[in-house]
Order: sequence, then structure tokens, then C-alpha cells
Amino acid sequence: MTAEPLHTTSWPMPPLDGYTVDDLLTLPDLPPHTELIDGSLVFVSPQRYFHSIVIDLLVSGLRRTVRPDLRVAREMTVVIDKRNGPEPDIAIVRAEAVRSPTQTYFDVGDVILAVEVVSPESEARDHDTKPHKYANAGIQHFWRVEMTNTDARAVVHVFELDGERRAYRPTGVHHDHLKLSVPFTVDIDLTEIDHL
Repeated sequence: MTAEPLHTTSWPMPPLDGYTVDDLLTLPDLPPHTELIDGSLVFVSPQRYFHSIVIDLLVSGLRRTVRPDLRVAREMTVVIDKRNGPEPDIAIVRAEAVRSPTQTYFDVGDVILAVEVVSPESEARDHDTKPHKYANAGIQHFWRVEMTNTDARAVVHVFELDGERRAYRPTGVHHDHLKLSVPFTVDIDLTEIDHL
């Protein structure tokens, strides 16, 4: 009787000091939406339909209301430092940061709003790790979007940076309607998710 051969997976061996943003941006064949957090590559699980349609709803609403000097970016790497390149679900960036249709990242200094739509596998990162890094890097506004338990609608938790503490402070929770005047006028009917 012969033993069955072991199946092995060819995972890349991380460098001794961890990966860098340069590695994230140049390593071939990384899965889509790979992020770099504290020098470790984070592979994202397949997303729920809710995740996709909430991003669509918010991107559409933001593009209707964003100021001309800003742009809406979906799922683009934000370079915070040498060992951190997270990928917010949505980022509002300064228009001059869009240098080319082939660019693959934005510098953190060009981001004024980062939005994370929480998935079961990303809950700890979206609640703790990423907001902490965004705040320390000086991103002025952060939104965390979650699915309600009752009707599978979006709830948007809005935060602004307390620059003195380098931490976010909550400024509102929005259930059916996201209406804000900061960082620019936003008016999005969150119940539209029912029709997407």
C-alpha cells in the first residue's frame, strides 16, 4: 500500500522584517484586494452581496454630491507608511491625487474620508485596526457601515478626527438617510438598497 502524496500550497515566505508597500504594489499574482497591515499581507474573503450593493449605493450618492476638487475612489490602496497599505472600500481624495488612470494607490495625505463596509471576516480590522491607523495618519473623516440585524439595511456610523488625541469621535449614526454637511454636502437615501 502506498501513501497518497501530500498536497502542498505554494504560499510566499514573508521577509524577515515583514512585507513593505513596495512588495504589496509589485508582488505578482496576489489575490484581488490584498491589504498590507503592519507588514503582513491580509487576503480578503469573498464579499457578501450586501457589501457590494452598499458600496455601489454610497459611491453613486457621493459622486452626485462631492465637490469638484475631490474624487471618489473605490477599493484603492492607501499608503500610510512603509508597512501599511490598507484598502478602504471607498475613499474621498483630493482631485490632484488622481494622476493617471493606471495608478494603483493614493498617499494618505490626499485622503479626506475613508469608508469601511464591515464584513464578518473584517469586523476587527474595520472596528479597531484600520480606524486607529487612519486616525494616526490624519485622515479627517471615517465612516463605518454595518448591516442591520432586522432588515439587512445599511447603518452608517460617522466619525471625525480629534486632532489633539489622534482618534476619531462619533458624530452620528444614520439609518435610513445619510444627510451631512461635513466634509461636504451629502444626501443619500439608504433605503434605496431595497431596489438594488
